[in-house]
Amino acid sequence: MQRKAYVSGTVALLAALLAGCTGGSDGGTTDDSNPGGSGTASPAAQPGRYRTLPEPCSAVGEDSLDSLLPGIAEITDEEQRARAYEGEATLTYDNDRKVGCRWKVDSADATDHLFVDLERVVSYDNSVSDDSQARELFATKTEDADLPEPITTETETRTQSETGTGAGDRPASGTPSPTGSPTASASPSSGTSGASATAPSSGGASSATAGATPTALQPRLLDGLGDEAFLDDELSSSGSTAQRRTVTVAFRTSNVIVTVEYTEQPAVLGVVPDSEEMQDKARKLASRLADSLGG
Repeated sequence: MQRKAYVSGTVALLAALLAGCTGGSDGGTTDDSNPGGSGTASPAAQPGRYRTLPEPCSAVGEDSLDSLLPGIAEITDEEQRARAYEGEATLTYDNDRKVGCRWKVDSADATDHLFVDLERVVSYDNSVSDDSQARELFATKTEDADLPEPITTETETRTQSETGTGAGDRPASGTPSPTGSPTASASPSSGTSGASATAPSSGGASSATAGATPTALQPRLLDGLGDEAFLDDELSSSGSTAQRRTVTVAFRTSNVIVTVEYTEQPAVLGVVPDSEEMQDKARKLASRLADSLGG
């Protein structure tokens, strides 16, 4: 009888312990992985519009290359001319993430370079969308371009033009005058070609005295190109070599960032590449690329 009593007591104790554990699990404690206690996970950020990238060397048509690289027409050897049109793809390890292509053509008047780069941005943070990540990267790219301040968009420029309160896409760096135009003491930003009210001569390279970029052609933000865009214009020289101008047009459409870099170096000292002409060509190519992306 004593043995039976002992066994019964042990069974009762185990039952009580089990009941206590069960009661504790019913206490409604929240899961540490879900502090909100809602029991539902936050929805992942939306992926970007683009999942792939176009082949970069094929993205630029022959008519565009004829315009930006006039020396192509001077190549008499058919095989060499065909290679010039093909360009040279940049080394990449993921064609769905980053691609690019380069062209270089010499002519009797100048050497022209063209570089097109396309980057598809992907966010690996479920709380950050691809578009948001691309927007952040483009903001950094714009900041690195060191555009003169204050920045005025082309929409604001058109308003200024209609009201007679200013000229150009935006004023150059320096304190703007009450009329919205830069003061005479405004200094150009580092790396740019300067600020001059004198427009460059039309057609081809201008003379050295007209090499400074007019205010309306200074580096600036652009409207009507992708979701956001900017243009940079830099005139540089190294010692005894001819002055070289590089015009960069960059834009973002959804989660793709496109950069067009167009460089010209005249064959003759004292000749300066025409800023307006180069900007026009680079912007037209960027617009075509944006159209091909559907942006």
